Amino acid sequence: MSVRELVVLGTASQVPTRHRNHNGYLLRWDGEGILFDPGEGTQRQMLRAGVAAHDLNRICVTHFHGDHSLGLAGVIQRINLDKVPHRITAHFPRSGQRFFDRLRYATAYRETAPLTEAPVDADGPLARTPGYTLEARKLSHPVEAYGYRLVEPDGRRMLPDRLAAHGITGPDVGRLQREGVLGQVTLEEVSEVRRGQRFAFVMDTRLCDGVYALAEGCDMLVIESTFLDEDEQLAVEYGHLTAGQAARVARDAGVRHLVLTHFSQRYDDPEGFVRQARAAGFDGELTVARDLQRVGLPKRR
Repeated sequence: MSVRELVVLGTASQVPTRHRNHNGYLLRWDGEGILFDPGEGTQRQMLRAGVAAHDLNRICVTHFHGDHSLGLAGVIQRINLDKVPHRITAHFPRSGQRFFDRLRYATAYRETAPLTEAPVDADGPLARTPGYTLEARKLSHPVEAYGYRLVEPDGRRMLPDRLAAHGITGPDVGRLQREGVLGQVTLEEVSEVRRGQRFAFVMDTRLCDGVYALAEGCDMLVIESTFLDEDEQLAVEYGHLTAGQAARVARDAGVRHLVLTHFSQRYDDPEGFVRQARAAGFDGELTVARDLQRVGLPKRR
């Protein structure tokens, strides 16, 4: 059975707190695992969450501030210690190549696992697989940053009443799906488009075109909300979003499930983020992320 869920490994911005680790997020997408922004302590959080190095297929780093990347050294060394047999691809801003190199080779270890570096230096598709296309969009932060988006190809849903009306049953249904036509009946006559699911990951950024492009039509949007609205000036100054800004993006983009994360240590009460997101007019599913939480993607409409 396929699984699509977000495993939250850490939710703190800048510095960890007693209850929040540095950033870290694993997206389980059917048989693949995509690790986003492994901050300090991610390897231990993976252990606590039941995530193994063998579960990883890609690592996506939005930018090279420490709370989003200091865990790379430990994660990469664990991949090699566990001798992961399949290739893992790492995406990160090309301008941060020197930081990636330092983290990859921070200490001595034996390389046993294949790791491919695929730096990002422009908007657009990064990889295409049968299950999704991975895309990147540039964000607005003091250092170069990119957000990531997965788009599943559209499929088709067979309509039993129309199949019955044409007398199509059993193996003929599969034949029609494969070949697109059966006798005088086309696939379009007995099916409808099943929209592919979409997921976006948006970290440290001000409001910009890239934020909206990533969020558009997403089933799940994981997005930073470092500050509450009363501290919007700080958000603008340091290149971040508030809870209200993130929620308005989700509202305008038609997001179904909004996951807020990357919280400043100045706030103790997560309910403030809930209140401000709702006040901004977002009425879909809403999660204020907490460490080690699992959040399933919404069921298809």
